[in-house]
Amino acid sequence: MANEMTIPLLPCRSVDDVAPFYQALGFEVTYRQERPNPYVTLRREDLHLHFFGMPQFDPADSYGSCLVLVDDLVDIHSAFADGMRATYGKVLVSGVPRMTRPRPRRNQEGHFGFSIVDPGGNWIRFVGRATPPETDDRGGLARTLHNAVVQGDSRGNPAQAARILDGALGRPDPDDDPAVRVEALVYRAELALQLDEPESARELVRQARSIPLDDGARDALADTLRHAEDLIAGLPPA
Repeated sequence: MANEMTIPLLPCRSVDDVAPFYQALGFEVTYRQERPNPYVTLRREDLHLHFFGMPQFDPADSYGSCLVLVDDLVDIHSAFADGMRATYGKVLVSGVPRMTRPRPRRNQEGHFGFSIVDPGGNWIRFVGRATPPETDDRGGLARTLHNAVVQGDSRGNPAQAARILDGALGRPDPDDDPAVRVEALVYRAELALQLDEPESARELVRQARSIPLDDGARDALADTLRHAEDLIAGLPPA
């Protein structure tokens, strides 16, 4: 068979919650009804998402999820981030809704991905199309960071991810790549915001800024360092 299409139908408390959120990400509303049941359809290029409203629905109890395979993972994440900045004044990294960053998935060899948790509590998981697996030989902290990402970004367990990282960050290894330590600290700051620990997030970003980097490493970490600034941009002055 050819030319088939699968479109996920996902729950939400109100279509008035999900529609503006996805419009901020560049989606357009292609259909909407209030009766007999609330329903809205959204489209961004070839990506279609449909939502049905359930007034008594609790997003915290949602198991809604879908995978989106894309060729331009970094570009689509950047477009979503720009939309959030334009609409909300920052990239949403904690609470519901929120968005994670593109990171390698240790439990999905060869894949990078990020997730959107929308106002209905649904996990929209964006995954780059398969690439040859690469072995990260940058030391134990890099492996620990990958394990933490599995817990925090894939399984939605920021507390466990934080515990994993805290153990490694508390035992510095002189052989660890400074760039990896910056990545780990920034991710730990993101987890701190998800755990409602804003002052910890601010301190972790300060530590990440203080690590000496050569020009090559700083260029390679440009996205990570910008993300660090996004994390604390919405915090009240210290």
